[in-house]
Formats: sequence, C-alpha cells, structure tokens
Amino acid sequence: MSKPLITILGPTATGKTALAAEVACRLDGEVISADSRQVFRGMDLGTGKDLADYKDIPYHLIDICDPVEEYSAYRFLGDFKRAYEDIVARGRQPILCGGTGLYIDAVVRRYRLSDAPVDPAYRASLEAFSDEELTARLASYGPLHNHTDTETRARLVRALEIQEYAATHPDRYTRLPDMQHRIFGIQLDRQTIIDRIERRLRARLDEGMTDEVQRLLDNGIPAERLMRFGLEYRHVTRYLLGQCTEDEMFRDLFTDIRRFAKRQMTWFRRMERNGVAIHWLDGTLPTAARADQLLAAL
Repeated sequence: MSKPLITILGPTATGKTALAAEVACRLDGEVISADSRQVFRGMDLGTGKDLADYKDIPYHLIDICDPVEEYSAYRFLGDFKRAYEDIVARGRQPILCGGTGLYIDAVVRRYRLSDAPVDPAYRASLEAFSDEELTARLASYGPLHNHTDTETRARLVRALEIQEYAATHPDRYTRLPDMQHRIFGIQLDRQTIIDRIERRLRARLDEGMTDEVQRLLDNGIPAERLMRFGLEYRHVTRYLLGQCTEDEMFRDLFTDIRRFAKRQMTWFRRMERNGVAIHWLDGTLPTAARADQLLAAL
C-alpha cells in the first residue's frame, strides 16, 4: 500500500502553502498544487504562488501552461495522476495543497471526468429546451460537482455534452489510482481571515501586482481573457483600462476576495456533508505548531 495522500485545504490567506512545505520537509514529501490559476505562467502575485515558501521542496502543477490556454478539471485530474504516481514511485510523500474545492473534491471523491469533443449535432438537439429543463437533465446524471455549470446556458450545454459523452464512452475518463486520504483544513474565524486578506492584498499591490497584470497585457494576453480569471486579474485589468479608479479597484477587489473565501468554505463544508472527513487545524498557531498537529493526527 502506498503512502496516504495528505491534503491541506482552506480558504485563501490562511497559510496553506507554508504548512504544506513544512510537512513536506518533515516527511520527505513533494507538494502538488490544487489551484486553478497557479497553473498559468506569469500569473504569480495575483494567484498567490508564494514560491519562496517552498524553499527546497519540489512542487508540481505550478507554471505548467500559458494564460491563453484553457485548463479544466479534467486536465487537472490527468496532471495530478501523473504527478502523484511519479512522487509515489520515488518513495516520497505526496501532499495535495490548495483552495480550489472542485479540484480537491475531484481527487478525493474520484470524479469521472472525460475530455468530450464539441458535438454540434448534440448541441442542436438541446436548442428547443429551456434552461430549467436542461438543468433538470444535468441533475439526472447525478449530483452537480460544479454548480457554476448552471450559471450560463453555454456552460450548461457544455456540461451536458460532457456527461453525455461520458455515458456513451465509459472507457474514456481519467482513472485515478487507489489512494488512502488524510485531509486537513486550516480553520480561522471569519474576521481573522478578512484581516489577513486585506494585509496580503495591500502587500501584493506594493510588490507590483499591477505591474504584473500590465506585463501580461503587454505580452498580448487579451484584456477579456485576463478578466475571465476573476478577482485580482478582473479588477486590476479594469483599473488599467481606465474603467475604475485605484480606490474603487481596491474596494471592489477586497470585497470579491472576501466573498471568494466564503465560497471556498461553503465548498469544503459541502464536502463534509458528502462524507469527506476533514481534520481541522488551529489556524492561529504558528506554522510549525500546525505541522505538529497534523503529524500527530496522521
């Protein structure tokens, strides 16, 4: 039996990366990122890569594609599987760390995801149905993993296309190896998280986050594409385009990050309701003490 996969999750600004690196140092481990934006090169401050926290610890699934590429949960599962099997084959401890609940849930609960091609005929067959009817059809395939699939008709049609393809091609989905799981979350009260978000946001702006977004624009990344990444990239791009003032950018971005942290916790609590056991660590403790807590609970 291979070593259990240690997962460290939590809302933004709670110190997940530093804890993962500390645990990896003690267990001869390597970290696999579960962050939907840290996969992109050149998006460093805005995604909170905090690469200095890793020190000499090897990390995976960071800086693996360009911002113009599309990245999906399906692609993440394939990349995760390759990284995990490589780490285990070398006798080291795999540690999954991040705040993208969809990616973590996909690993822990072994989502069946397929890379379905676009099917114009199937899409045409859905045109006569209302959004409510399509949502009901999507729900008939099983519980919704990603509730954003129902936010727009385009996402709804794509989600149905993927489910239909998976149903008719049961052999074409990512098969994860059998794994034991030890899942840990960093717990802090909401006001402390808000305070940390504000401090970190101010620090990243001081460190040059606006310049980072300008470089991406200068390198040919369309503004519309950057704004699709949300949060920092949406609001800083709007500021650089003259669509808001600097004060408005900070205010709106701070508000959106707070809401994002709340959505993250909502996802993690839903994982618990779905039977995923998460051992919550005291986020007020120093990183080393949190690592002691985690190791004692393995």
